[in-house]
Amino acid sequence: MNFVFISPNFPEAYRWFCVRLKENGVNVLGVGDAPYDFLHPDLKRALTEYYRVDSLEDYDQVLRAVGYFTGRYGKIDWLESNNEYWLELDARLRTDFHITTGPRAHEIEKYKSKLAMKEYYKKAGIPCARCAPVTDLDAGLAFVREAGYPVVVKPDNGVGAVATWKLENEEDLRRFFQAPPEAPYLMEEYVSGSVTTYDGICNSKGEVLFAASHVTRNSIMDMVNKHVPTYYYVDKEVPPDVEAAGKAALKAFGASSRFFHLEFFRLTEAKEGLGSVGDIVALEVNMRPAGGYTPDMLDFSQSVDVYQIWADMVAFDRLRHTYIGPRRYCVYAGRRDGVRYDVSLGQLEARCGDRARLFTRMPDALAGTMGNQVAIACFDTMEEVDLFVKAAFRLRDGG
Repeated sequence: MNFVFISPNFPEAYRWFCVRLKENGVNVLGVGDAPYDFLHPDLKRALTEYYRVDSLEDYDQVLRAVGYFTGRYGKIDWLESNNEYWLELDARLRTDFHITTGPRAHEIEKYKSKLAMKEYYKKAGIPCARCAPVTDLDAGLAFVREAGYPVVVKPDNGVGAVATWKLENEEDLRRFFQAPPEAPYLMEEYVSGSVTTYDGICNSKGEVLFAASHVTRNSIMDMVNKHVPTYYYVDKEVPPDVEAAGKAALKAFGASSRFFHLEFFRLTEAKEGLGSVGDIVALEVNMRPAGGYTPDMLDFSQSVDVYQIWADMVAFDRLRHTYIGPRRYCVYAGRRDGVRYDVSLGQLEARCGDRARLFTRMPDALAGTMGNQVAIACFDTMEEVDLFVKAAFRLRDGG
């Protein structure tokens, strides 16, 4: 089996996808813009060959790279980046090289357009917030008359809460339209809720091979725009209502042979037309792993190896490994440079003792959302999680 991995070096942990593929007997071919000497030694050993391009944004260069691999190794069976930024590139390449093991160009919109996603969520029977394209001030005012304030404006094709704002009143609305964005934007009714997810891997039949769930209590939009504390945790178990909604969504989208990351609101306030406190409401669908170090957190929390499970899905279309170990809450705290915290990252790690899992730096490209300093630990109780979060973000006196 020939597998082309797009940008296998970023994030750095993605080298484990390549390592596990190679261990499964897959011929792994890398295309990226980083010099070969900059690749992690583990990644170098996993790749049969690496083709460097000046820029992955230059489609002709990437096309030539995959064409070269085809001429040298034969038909390409799989092509994937597992990276939100490159999903459209992946799909276009699959179309041009007749690769049928993933979404092709005509299928990718439902995974990239937030407006298109809503039709599939509705098909799955999952409530979702009212939404309309942003065109002009009159259209915005008309939407607000229907949905009321506050509203959220966000790019139709975007990642996380980047370039997303909450508009509280008409003054905010008029200010937004003074310099409206050029890219397609959406206006959506505001939903009060914590974000809960359904993360996992499904095979070619859409059967879920592995699933977990993580919870973000603070607003992701506020994490990005206001730099409120960035933290979330992987739950010990997937709540039954999240599992039901997640499986219904996967079926509606026709997802197969994918790592998936589905996002839902759990309402903290009742919302007419959506549900009562505690109900599940659709947010977004992402057909790739959750960002940052979340795949590693799934491993730490559930005592598994998601890189192996994914590689087994690719090579064998089934679950081949049985994992027996404790399930714990795995919590992420993303601290920001320039903030005077009560304890240093090293001191926080020392306090965690054997509960510490990963204390490191977040790549600059992801730090705007995730914070600069990474602190990940596992605990048996939510009380311990809350104490860890308080310790991680406690400010020094006067800071």
